[in-house]
Amino acid sequence: MHVPDGFINAPVSVAAGVAAAAAVAVSLRGARRELDERTAPLAGLVAAFIFAVQMLNFPVAAGTSGHLLGGALAAILVGPYTGVLCVSVVLLMQGILFADGGLTALGVNITVMGVVTVVTAHLLFRGLLRVLPPTRRSVTAAGFVAALLSVPAAAAAFTAVYAVGGTTDVPLGKVLAAMVGVHVLIGIGEALITAATVGAVIAVRPDLVHGACGLATPLKLRVDGALVDAPAAPVPAAAGGSTKKVWVTGLVTALVLAGFVSFYASANPDGLEKVAADKGIDEKVEEHAAAGSPLADYGVKDVDDARLSGGLAGVIGVGVTVVAGTGIFWAVRRRKSGELTAASASAPVA
Repeated sequence: MHVPDGFINAPVSVAAGVAAAAAVAVSLRGARRELDERTAPLAGLVAAFIFAVQMLNFPVAAGTSGHLLGGALAAILVGPYTGVLCVSVVLLMQGILFADGGLTALGVNITVMGVVTVVTAHLLFRGLLRVLPPTRRSVTAAGFVAALLSVPAAAAAFTAVYAVGGTTDVPLGKVLAAMVGVHVLIGIGEALITAATVGAVIAVRPDLVHGACGLATPLKLRVDGALVDAPAAPVPAAAGGSTKKVWVTGLVTALVLAGFVSFYASANPDGLEKVAADKGIDEKVEEHAAAGSPLADYGVKDVDDARLSGGLAGVIGVGVTVVAGTGIFWAVRRRKSGELTAASASAPVA
């Protein structure tokens, strides 16, 4: 659903850019509460994983494909504020390095693909957990539903932006019906990928899943006829220790997906591209400013072998995204630590 340059006029693109910048600023502050020494590097890995899976377009209808948006997955794994930052990092890397998603439309893409999907998924996910049993299966099921509905919500949000700033005169009712219709199908793929990934992580390290925090019910003991909380059991090393194994496994998975599996992705246009071509939204599309990038269109320039070119581009993309993402999240975490240290130092001594 990457919006290219030319779909949305300049004033609305600027307004969306301001809104996206504000959302990122708020998320930077909020992420300080979500990140710690263990989750900061994992947040960078989540961004790289989303980048990799977005390369895997899957068929959803005749001549149409879809790909993961990632907002729901990021919100559940690392929290909503950090989730917005994860998707924003991915979109920034894609726009600058791979000419995917217009640079003037970057604000639109962050708002629609990042903010709308994360907020929608987070609210649905938390709402469902309030009524479902506090179990790991509930987290996975709630993640499935949240991811499923976040995608058509993003499609509706794009239509709303297009209604205000679209550069072509197209009946909005037809655009909305087409966008939501195809993205409901894409949402099914999003839901399956999200549920599978969350289920896999929660099975081995539930302590690393933000959406699973607080699920453990304290053990009760009956003492002299009254129920009291049992003493907390020690946390096994495998459950609360180093995140190195999870990080390495996740990175290798992302590299394999982007470097090898992506070659077998569907070549059909994605939902937005198909609707734009069918409804005439793309009449004024502009060439991407980074069209001459050595990695444009997810291929390495001057590498003739398509499999090798796409695989190298995918590996480079994962590497750049994980480095950029991890650097940003570590900086956010270090700033939080610095603020806590300064507050401790300035506190009066009793």
